[in-house]
Amino acid sequence: MKIPQLRKKTEIKSCHNITWEDNYSWIHQKNILEVLKDKNKLDPEVKEYLIQENNNTDYHLKDTKTLQKKLFNEIKGRIKLDDESLPYKDTHYEYWTKTTTKGNYSIKLRKKIGTNETEEIWNGDKEKEKLNTEYFGVGDLEVSLNDKYLGYSLDLKGSEYYTIYIRDISSNKLITEKIEETSGGITFSLDDKYIFYSKLDKFHRPRTIYRHKLGTPVKDDELIFEEKSEAFTVGIGLSADDKYFFISTSDHNTSEQYYFGVNEENPKPKLIKERKRGIIYSVNSWDGHFYNHTNENAEDFKIDKCKDLSNQNWEEYIPAKNEVLIGGLSFLNNWMIRAETSNALSKLFVKDLKKDREEELIFTDEKVIVPGISSTQKKQEY
Repeated sequence: MKIPQLRKKTEIKSCHNITWEDNYSWIHQKNILEVLKDKNKLDPEVKEYLIQENNNTDYHLKDTKTLQKKLFNEIKGRIKLDDESLPYKDTHYEYWTKTTTKGNYSIKLRKKIGTNETEEIWNGDKEKEKLNTEYFGVGDLEVSLNDKYLGYSLDLKGSEYYTIYIRDISSNKLITEKIEETSGGITFSLDDKYIFYSKLDKFHRPRTIYRHKLGTPVKDDELIFEEKSEAFTVGIGLSADDKYFFISTSDHNTSEQYYFGVNEENPKPKLIKERKRGIIYSVNSWDGHFYNHTNENAEDFKIDKCKDLSNQNWEEYIPAKNEVLIGGLSFLNNWMIRAETSNALSKLFVKDLKKDREEELIFTDEKVIVPGISSTQKKQEY
């Protein structure tokens, strides 16, 4: 078989006082983001070349078909396909997900606390079949605080442009307009009237946060926050204690964060700390305190703590350690859980916030042990 050849068209390129010839820069379409949304906009000559390349690959690897299938089945055999997650107990329901040997996508289940009746609220395989689509990418799955609505985002073209849908769980019907060209994340307000989401800009970057009122036109959605720098991307999430929404913006080397209360009728995000080049920080709140995971004024990461973001009288809570990466915090009832990594080995620590006592979690084949805490106490707290 003849090896495919792409047409050459010499162009002179220059950068940093260096000049060179580029024979193939012509294939870089200026409307590449439109191509992601509609594959028919791909340059016909480039498309034909890609088809020939694929055919050439299939031709030369045709005698390995049996081996390919054997390797695939061996890899697949090492994965537990029929599996279930641990249940997550919410206010009125327990939620969990499972996968099966037959399906390719997860199933989300729930049951009312105190009952044994299981309800299937999402099935990825059934959804893909209903939409009759070749590509099916799931971005986010979220349930509203009142347990009535399921929010999910889908990419049906492989473009990483996600469309958000909000469905009434009991009737299985959509309750609001679909929201297109988002990054996929969905955050419900605590009154179940709104969702917050990030919109992608012309460069495929999430740089704006909008609030959508359920049941209203998308054109009326309210812009809550806009990141001015094209290098930064934004996201929004709920604090651990459900008291604040935090908007985080970052370029992976520098970060900045804003917050507003969950009960604000007209959200006005307030800046926590102004960005400084090379400084990363992430603030969360729990039990009347704010915790800041940051590398500011530290060789590596540490955790600071304060009572009030209006004066930000931060005190060092967990100091930085030499050659030890201190991870972020998770909260559960009266416990704070965090990680430390050193020499590629990770440790988990749990802290009793009432007694201000921290112990390392020790994992065995059958159980998790918290030194100094009785099994009875662990059962009561966890």
